[in-house]
Amino acid sequence: MNARLLVRAAGPGVTVQDPGRFGHSRFGVTPAGPMDKAAFLAATRAVDAAAAIEVSLGGATFEAGGATLMVALAGGAFDIRLDGEKLPVACVTPLPPGSRLSVRAGASGAWCYLAVGARFELARALGSFATHARSGIGPKPLAAGDALPLSHIADPPCEVRALHAPALARDDAPIRVMLGPQDDYFSPEAIAAFLSAEWRVGARSDRMAYALEGPRLAHSRGHDIVSDGAAMGAVQIPGSGAPFVLMADRQPTGGYPKIACVIGADLGRLAQLRPGERLRFRAVSWEEAVAARRALETATAAEADLPPLAAGLSSEALLATNLVSGVVSARD
Repeated sequence: MNARLLVRAAGPGVTVQDPGRFGHSRFGVTPAGPMDKAAFLAATRAVDAAAAIEVSLGGATFEAGGATLMVALAGGAFDIRLDGEKLPVACVTPLPPGSRLSVRAGASGAWCYLAVGARFELARALGSFATHARSGIGPKPLAAGDALPLSHIADPPCEVRALHAPALARDDAPIRVMLGPQDDYFSPEAIAAFLSAEWRVGARSDRMAYALEGPRLAHSRGHDIVSDGAAMGAVQIPGSGAPFVLMADRQPTGGYPKIACVIGADLGRLAQLRPGERLRFRAVSWEEAVAARRALETATAAEADLPPLAAGLSSEALLATNLVSGVVSARD
């Protein structure tokens, strides 16, 4: 079976991503990987996929070739349509040959993930499918006319099903950060300004970093440090005083002081902000950051164990479903 996923249209920034290319930063190789890990996991775990296609605000359109495919989508509140019919923003759907699946920017969010119940037959670079466009490592960004070969095709569902995706819930709460590791390069007044200001995501934001617009933060000990490792979510303050947050395609090391780092549990919320949208920061303790990360991991793992939720529940569907996992006796 010559199955493949056909790309009929693609805006900028449509790439293949897996969890990332780790273990090579000491050689100057960026991990890449998804901008919103929770959304990526929601899509890939729903169809048991190792990789997904990350779609940016420019959107994309796909078609199945050679076989009906099972695909899952999750991410921002994108406008997802199958042959013009609107689908849930997080769902599993069959994609028959000849049908068009369009993924377009919707009410909110900056990234959407499309996973296929199959194996991408693509060359791995340093053991990973993750695309890092700036360095040319991994598959090239997708464009109209591309065809991704597939194998190990899973049986597609009979109908569209909405996904349980509690980890995808978004809110307007402040983005939580841990101060440091170079917060001692800033005065208490500068740190207070960083935490109290309303920031705006700048137009120059991309997969490498989100530029923030707001007050200028002055350094008290200069704006150069000995280059050290750069984690996703690190908030660097260059000489201009304008912060930027390092993202999935960040450089492996950096020489600007880092006033704070976004905690892992909030990286997806930050990544899903569009240019022009506003945010605030709140400093938290190590214990709160760890608890938030554990809660997110627990919710994401639970999603993988839950069957997809039917898009339209009926009495017949509920009566036909085993809603009891077992029974106990009061005599035991």
